[in-house]
Amino acid sequence: MNNPISRRSFLKRVISYFLALIGLSSGGYIYSRYIEPHRLDMNYIPIYHEKIPKSFHGCKIVQFSDTHIGFQYSLEQLKKHIIAINKIKPDIIFFTGDLMDKPNQYPFKEALCNILKELNAPYGKYAIFGNHDHGGYGTDIYMQIMEKANFYVLRNEAISLELNNGEKIFVAGIDDAMLGKPDIPGTLKRIPVHYFSILLSHAPDLADAASAIGIDIQLSGHSHGGQVKIPFYGPLVTPPYGRKYIEGEYHVNIRNPLYLYVNRGLGTTRLPFRFLSVPEITIFQLQSGKT
Repeated sequence: MNNPISRRSFLKRVISYFLALIGLSSGGYIYSRYIEPHRLDMNYIPIYHEKIPKSFHGCKIVQFSDTHIGFQYSLEQLKKHIIAINKIKPDIIFFTGDLMDKPNQYPFKEALCNILKELNAPYGKYAIFGNHDHGGYGTDIYMQIMEKANFYVLRNEAISLELNNGEKIFVAGIDDAMLGKPDIPGTLKRIPVHYFSILLSHAPDLADAASAIGIDIQLSGHSHGGQVKIPFYGPLVTPPYGRKYIEGEYHVNIRNPLYLYVNRGLGTTRLPFRFLSVPEITIFQLQSGKT
């Protein structure tokens, strides 16, 4: 029987393949290693839905994801991105998982917490678990950092965001699909069907299950948009639960329509490269009524 390929040799093969495909050129290496990972796309997306209350018309939601701090992504980069987010003046902020690459090995947790505290959103800051937030015994570490930074961590939980006039929407968050215990039916059954609902799921490929229950929108990360994509071929490697829905907008399930958006994230993992997958912050603006 052949010996299984080790993680290190697998990554070496991927890197070698990638470098061959970009022509082994110094320019291609420099761009994918040092330039694209430091670029930023700010994507503005209007969300029209008849269930959005009039009081939430114009509400700005910012999603950021997959920073993987400690692996090529620094606190200085995070500071710059937080400044960019605050300039948008969001009403709601969502973080969709994978804060630190290895939580139990990251030494600057207090500084990280203090930086995250600087994010401002009058309707609240909400977060969910990604697989790296659980990995390396990081579950409690991540929870403590996010709670101290004034994020509400949703773990198989649904809550309502209610304005003074009584109008409200629902936000739900489920645990990570790889290393957590997501409970989609148990979480979403708490949302009345006539209310506008947003689901945060680190893993985008859970959208099929969420649409069957009747959620309106799902926001995800996890896949990094493929992180390294080859023209006419696509991403070299995609993670489990991030292989069907990789980046951008999807309309899932015609009978129970669900709008899915997969954010490309800000950091990198495993490989310190990005190619044709620019880091992203997404700004959604809720619009009451149909298009």
